Amino acid sequence: MSSWMYALVWLALSLLVGSSLGVVLISDDNVLKTTYLPGKTTHGHYQIEMKCSACHDPELGVTSKSCLDCHEDQLKEALDTHPASKFNDPTNAPRLAILDAQNCIACHKEHVPHETHPMGVTLPQDFCFHCHQEIAEERPSHKNLEFHTCQTSGCHNYHDNRTLNENFLHKNLDQPDHLAEQVVPQRNALARYLASQEEPIQPLTAKDAVFPASVERDEQVISEWAGSVHAQVGVNCNDCHTQDPKADTWQNHVSHETCQQCHEDEASGFLVGMHGMRLAQGLSPMTPGAARLPMKHSSLHAELTCSSCHSPHDADVRVAAVDSCIKCHNDEHTLAYQQSPHAKLWRDELAGTLPPGSGVSCATCHMPREVHGSSKNPKVKVVHNQNDNLQPNEKMVRGVCMQCHGLQYSLDAIHDPHQIESNFNTPVQSQSVESLEMVRKWFEERKSRRP
Repeated sequence: MSSWMYALVWLALSLLVGSSLGVVLISDDNVLKTTYLPGKTTHGHYQIEMKCSACHDPELGVTSKSCLDCHEDQLKEALDTHPASKFNDPTNAPRLAILDAQNCIACHKEHVPHETHPMGVTLPQDFCFHCHQEIAEERPSHKNLEFHTCQTSGCHNYHDNRTLNENFLHKNLDQPDHLAEQVVPQRNALARYLASQEEPIQPLTAKDAVFPASVERDEQVISEWAGSVHAQVGVNCNDCHTQDPKADTWQNHVSHETCQQCHEDEASGFLVGMHGMRLAQGLSPMTPGAARLPMKHSSLHAELTCSSCHSPHDADVRVAAVDSCIKCHNDEHTLAYQQSPHAKLWRDELAGTLPPGSGVSCATCHMPREVHGSSKNPKVKVVHNQNDNLQPNEKMVRGVCMQCHGLQYSLDAIHDPHQIESNFNTPVQSQSVESLEMVRKWFEERKSRRP
């Protein structure tokens, strides 16, 4: 075969491979696209793995800025115990030469599943050794402890130690397993909104529903809307279903951008969580079928938006608190919920035999309520980033568990994988986490050394 024929064959093969790759990259077939990934993406990022530019800058590649664009606010909230600024001291130069702790991707790399540990860390689990070799001499309680146990035994987290810092642990020593008062803060968004209006709002009724003549009247939908909070605060059909009330822009399906116009905090939280992060990157909505957790077959193709959990007309948050979750999730933890003590409390609250806030729904733990502002004028906010307190799971202790339980009991429960799988339906192994006793000894030692 002559050289020019070899050239033609090579050109033809190059065009074939190139066009095939191009088809894959512009295709909606994510299975094909993942073929070209350099390795499996971590649990926290796989939803957006088709949006390479979310992390990869065309010129700089992946930098700490890529990480901070999404995670900076979370680190600030956590009072990050290892911020990059902590290592600006020139005396840290020898340590940084071994482990560049100022660079996110020194510890967190993507597409290396064989190296990835919990929390997306891709270093050997004894990495604390590089800076804390002398800890046993500084603290006798740490003598004979292995460095890989720092973050695997319920004692320390690299960034977020709000639940495990010594002062907090010492302050909450010797609490009872079950607190005398076991309720969560009550939502007050509606009351705050009504109080902020200069003139009283006239609730709307079914006869006030406004929509184009071309839209068929659905009495059941209108009845649901008329009994909802939306009608109570004067939000009519056109307010959500049209972009411009004067134009024929009616849409049956309302986007999350429409909800965000009134519910900014809730929508922003949704968009940074696993349920909404694809929408935040301009991708199609997440579907349960793309999840790595077990999901119910009947929901695999459902698209997750605000209205997936909240009925767009009958906005009953009690449905979103449990029913919306178990409609999709099919893992052991979820399946065990209905037989758990928490579920019994929830059913008793719905039946009126327990006061509001006594029940424990899925949302009670995974979308907790935060109190902001002064005690005289508190704002109770529901966290809509449903995976915000999952890793490290100690984040759930302060904001959720300790609404009803003591600190030791909470730590013991949250660090027992069998407890989590059974939805806390089995006896808690007392003092399995030794952090509190270590802190007690540390404070006693420190007190004994005082003159």
